[in-house]
Amino acid sequence: MDPTAVIIRAATPADLPALGRLAVHLMQTHHDFDRARFMAVTAQTERGYASYLGSRLGQSNTVVLVALYDGQICGYAWGSLEGVDYMALRGPAGALHDLVVDSGSRGRGVGGLLLQAAMAALEQIGATQVVLSTAARNESAQRLFARHGFRPTMIELTRDL
Repeated sequence: MDPTAVIIRAATPADLPALGRLAVHLMQTHHDFDRARFMAVTAQTERGYASYLGSRLGQSNTVVLVALYDGQICGYAWGSLEGVDYMALRGPAGALHDLVVDSGSRGRGVGGLLLQAAMAALEQIGATQVVLSTAARNESAQRLFARHGFRPTMIELTRDL
């Protein structure tokens, strides 16, 4: 894959089925990391996640981007501009909620392109800082984020009762 042939653009309603499929992959990956912490994929996940992302499209405080290669969606990013969050002990910031690249396109620069585009889009709508979370076992994502200037700031701990 030639990274210069990857197109990053705003998602449209026509993209939602592909985003739902990618979201299933995201959820399954996390569930495989820790089945007690992360939700399991169900028969409704693909449609439900796509519908949720569709409800975000066109909102002035939200960014949903897709990466296309050879006319096919191979990844997406979703983020939003959020206000003060006393629970997270932070001021207003952009929050990157999802960054997903299909398994056939990983390791080819698509994630970095999506990340850069998402940060630029969040900055354009007013973010002066971007925060994100990643699974503790998702070391490849952590390396990607570190290469793009992110630093660890919080650690989530989970205990089953």
